[in-house]
Amino acid sequence: MTIRAALADDQPLVRDGFRAQIALVDDIELVGEAKTGAEAIEIARSCRPDVLLMDVRMPVMDGIEATRRITSDERCGGVRVLVLTTFDLDEYVYAALRAGASGFLLKDSLPEDLFAAIRLIAAGDALLAPGVTRRLIAEFVRRPETPRARPAELAQLTDRERDVLGLIAQGLSNSEIADGLVVSPATVKTHVSRILAKLTARDRAQLVMLAYESGLVVPRDA
Repeated sequence: MTIRAALADDQPLVRDGFRAQIALVDDIELVGEAKTGAEAIEIARSCRPDVLLMDVRMPVMDGIEATRRITSDERCGGVRVLVLTTFDLDEYVYAALRAGASGFLLKDSLPEDLFAAIRLIAAGDALLAPGVTRRLIAEFVRRPETPRARPAELAQLTDRERDVLGLIAQGLSNSEIADGLVVSPATVKTHVSRILAKLTARDRAQLVMLAYESGLVVPRDA
């Protein structure tokens, strides 16, 4: 099945580069392009791409605000946002996750990394490397005022599901979690699906945020 992607970036050369890369594969189709955050919202509503690659710094409306509006808009249901970043500003990583982004991609990524990221996000997973998770944890350490109210939904999780959620919050993949808990990857996948359903979370990125914000997982440096 072809994955429908869209791109929001104010730099023509960047858009040209991503367009050329996506044209190299048969399972990903570029269905829309935007130069501003406001245009990105319109594309999300009209084209309903599976994945929208979103730059952070754009005129009219930045990528963080555009991501927040897209992920909270019923008219954009099913659109997942992959933020284009340089990983050099932690506040962008934190703000993008809070806004509902499903992952991050370096602008100078290799074509195969771009394709893998789009496929991963379209499948409902999250592109959260351990390094990104460490940045997220560090941000919470620097923000002691962050609310730590525990959602009532967490009480619905079984002990094993809470264990899995904690490992997800550390940035582990399903296979790594399976190895650590000595269970099959299929079992872990089932646990993750149930956790997402019980917490009404869109993807793993939301689970990471919820785990730390609720206090279920506490940064070791805190």
